[in-house]
Amino acid sequence: MMRLAAAATALLLLSMPVSAEPRHGISAFGDLKYPADFAHFDYVNPDAPKGGKIATIGVVARDTFDSFNDFILKGDPAQGLGLLFDTLMTRANDEPDAMYGLVARTVDLAPDRKSMTFQLREDAKFSDGTSVTAEDVCETFRLLMAHGHERIRLTIRDAEACEALGPHEVRFTFKTGDSRDLPLSIAGLPVLSKAYYATHDFTKADLQSPLGSGPYRIGSFKPGEYVAYERRDDYWAKDLPVNRGRYNFDEVRYEYFRDRKAAFEALKAGVIDLREENVSRDWQTAYDFAAVKDGRVLKDELADETPSGAQGFFFNLRRDKFQDLRVRQALNLAFDFEWTNANLFYGLYDRTESFFEKSALKAEGAPSAEELVLLEPMRDKLRPEVFAEIAVPQKSDGSGQDRKMLRAASALLDEAGWKLDGNVRRNAKGEPFTVEILIDEPTFERVFAPYVRNLKLLGIDATLRMVDPVQYERRQKDFDFDIVSARFSTGVTPGSELRIFFGSDSAKAPGSYNLSGVASPEIDALIEKIIAAKSREELDTAGRALDRVLRSEWFWVPNWYKASYWVAHWDKYGRPATQPKYDRGIIDTWWYDPEKAAKIAKAK
Repeated sequence: MMRLAAAATALLLLSMPVSAEPRHGISAFGDLKYPADFAHFDYVNPDAPKGGKIATIGVVARDTFDSFNDFILKGDPAQGLGLLFDTLMTRANDEPDAMYGLVARTVDLAPDRKSMTFQLREDAKFSDGTSVTAEDVCETFRLLMAHGHERIRLTIRDAEACEALGPHEVRFTFKTGDSRDLPLSIAGLPVLSKAYYATHDFTKADLQSPLGSGPYRIGSFKPGEYVAYERRDDYWAKDLPVNRGRYNFDEVRYEYFRDRKAAFEALKAGVIDLREENVSRDWQTAYDFAAVKDGRVLKDELADETPSGAQGFFFNLRRDKFQDLRVRQALNLAFDFEWTNANLFYGLYDRTESFFEKSALKAEGAPSAEELVLLEPMRDKLRPEVFAEIAVPQKSDGSGQDRKMLRAASALLDEAGWKLDGNVRRNAKGEPFTVEILIDEPTFERVFAPYVRNLKLLGIDATLRMVDPVQYERRQKDFDFDIVSARFSTGVTPGSELRIFFGSDSAKAPGSYNLSGVASPEIDALIEKIIAAKSREELDTAGRALDRVLRSEWFWVPNWYKASYWVAHWDKYGRPATQPKYDRGIIDTWWYDPEKAAKIAKAK
C-alpha cells in the first residue's frame, strides 16, 4: 500500500505544471547554441563601425507604397518596416529556429506548454523615450488578434489570453499545449505602444510614421520613389548581445522602380548600391559594364542554405475549370523545363519537385513505415498515388514542344471532358477553355510565352495579362486570377506558417498566401502533426507525409531553384568573415567602409 501511495504521489507530481527555469532563449526542440552569457552572435563583427548608408531595392516587386502599417491587410506597405519595431525575442540566423531575448530578458515556458511568461527588460523604451511595459505587450496581442493581417492571426490563433502580471512581467496562455511553434510565434511578435494606438487608428493604412522601439525610425520618403530609415543613436538595445555588430548603417534606403530594367540602370548609375539579381540571363550577360570590369562593382554569389521551398505556376482551384485533376496534370505536361533552363536560364537552375525542396521534409520514393502511420488512417480520403512511388515532374526531350508530353496532355484533357472543336477545347456546355496568366514584370514574358504556345497547341485559349505591381498585389489578395507565379518558402523548422500556405481557413481569407485555395481536412490534419511534432524526426516524417499529399493534387506547375543568392554591389562595404547560415546578412551585418567608398568616388 505504501508503494502504491508513493507511485500515485509521483504520478500526481509528474502531472502538475511545475514552473520551469526561465531561460535566455527558446527553440522548437529546446536546443540553444548560445549560452546565457554570450557576447554576440558568431556571424557578426562585434566591432563593426557605424555610419554611411546603403541604398537597395526591396525583395517584393512593387513600384510604390501607401502605408507604414504592415500589420493589417489594407494598403501597400513600404519595404523595411521591420526596422522600426523590436520583438520580444529575436532570431539567431545560424540556428534552425532559436530565438534570444530582446525586449524580453527571459522566457519561462510551462512544462505543459499551455503558458509562457516573459520578464521584460526594464530599460526597454520606445523612440519617444517612454518605457515598454507588459501592458504594451498585451495591447499588441489584442490589436493583432482583432485587426491584424490574416497571416499573423493564423500563426497565433491558439493563444488564448495575455495578462500583465506586473509592469515588466507578462504571461500568455494557450488553448492547448500541442503547438510546438506557438511559443516561437508569440516570442516573435512586435511590441506596439498602447499609448500611441489609444490616439491612432490601428486599422488605418496611412503614411504617418508609427512609434516603434527598434533600431531605426522613418526619415524622408516619397511614395513611388523611395523610403529612408535613419539609425537611432538613442536606440535602447544597441549594446545587447543580440544586437552587437548589427544595424551598422546610418541610413537604409529602399528605392522603388517601375520595372527591373530601370532598377538595373540605377545600379549602373550608382543610384542604388546593391541589387539582388533574379534573372539568370541578366546575371550571365548584363553585368559587363565598366564598373564591373574595373572592380568597382562586385558580383557575389552568396550561399543559400535555407530550404528552397516551392516556386511554380499556381492554379486557382476556386475556379471550376481547375477542379479536375486531369486538367491540372495536363497543364503540368505543357511546361518544358529542360528547354526553358537550357535556352533561357543558361542551365543555372534545377527543377523543383517538392513543396519542401532542398529540405529534410522532401518526400522521395515510397512512403516510409513512419509516414504510413500518419497516412493509413486517411487512406480512403487520399489519392492512391500518395501510397506509391512519389511522382516527379516529367522530363522532356528539351525541344520546347515534346510531342509525347503534349499527346499525353491532350488525352488527359479529352478524359476530363474538354474536347477539341477545331482548334479550341470546349466542355460539354460548349464553353471554350480559357486561361489568363497574371504577371507584373515584362521579364516574365519570355518565361511564360513558350508555355502559352504549348497551351495553345492543346486547344487552350491562353493569354498573358501584365498589370502594374499594385494591381497585381491586389488581384492576388482578392484571388482574382487563373494562374499566377509565386514562391512559397518555409524555414528549417516549418510550422504554423503552413496553415497560411495550405490550410483550409486561409483558403477563403483575402490576402492569405494560400493562392490555390487548397482546402482539405487531411492536409489540415497533417499540418497540425507538423506543428505538434516533439522532435525533429517527427517533424521530418510529418513533413514528408504532407508533401506527398500536396504533390498528389498537382495544383501547381513546379518551376526551378538554385542554392545561392546573386548579389551585385558597389565595393564600399565591409562584411563579417562568416555569413549567417540561414540569411543573406546584408542589411543586418554589413557595414559602410569609407576608405573603399573614397576610392570609388575618386575613380568616378
